[in-house]
Amino acid sequence: MGKEENWEFWLYIAGQTPKSILALENITKYSREYIRGRYTIEIIDLLKSPQLAEIDEIFAIPTLVRKIPKPLKRIIGDLSNKEKVLTGLSIRPIATDGK
Repeated sequence: MGKEENWEFWLYIAGQTPKSILALENITKYSREYIRGRYTIEIIDLLKSPQLAEIDEIFAIPTLVRKIPKPLKRIIGDLSNKEKVLTGLSIRPIATDGK
């Protein structure tokens, strides 16, 4: 079997708003459950680095961008719809041995 790829997420926010906090909590929860230690989440606060919004084509916040694995994928919102997030990011449940 091939080496499992690490996932890289960038979460674009604008300060500590309730939606931004919820988005971080949700992607962290899903990542722990489905990717287990093979992910990084980088927080990009557009209040501190507003130029990144244009460079990375961010039009709404919060926005989650899956940088790795390719292709790049984006989801806008607080990420509370688990099925939509997992499908949108192509995250599949980790296989278990069934015991």
